Amino acid sequence: MSELIHTCYRITDIDRSVAFYQALGFEELSRMQIRDEAVNIFMGLPGDGARLELTYNFGVDAYEIGTGYGHIAITASDLDATLAALGEQGIEPERAPYTVREGGSRICFVRDPDGYRIELIERAG
Repeated sequence: MSELIHTCYRITDIDRSVAFYQALGFEELSRMQIRDEAVNIFMGLPGDGARLELTYNFGVDAYEIGTGYGHIAITASDLDATLAALGEQGIEPERAPYTVREGGSRICFVRDPDGYRIELIERAG
């Protein structure tokens, strides 16, 4: 049986990216040095394991995200409180929370320091 174990993308500043994901509730679980080429930082939400791998490649200052990348999504029990806490850290949503369909969950998007989109989905209870 196969399972999806993690998502990986490349970052340009370890401290800035780790702080961003910690603001979203992720924990840094481990780091792995890859010779003198790169560092992988494994992050996860409490109790869920390392679901996000951030790769920092030495000597690379920028990446193009491309048109194929969409986003990762995480839940928030109280979207307004989450956005307020993120705002205190300088993280602002792309636009105000909204629903895609009548009766649907409220959502909004933020961007990490490298421009990757993160969808926040309100899930009460």
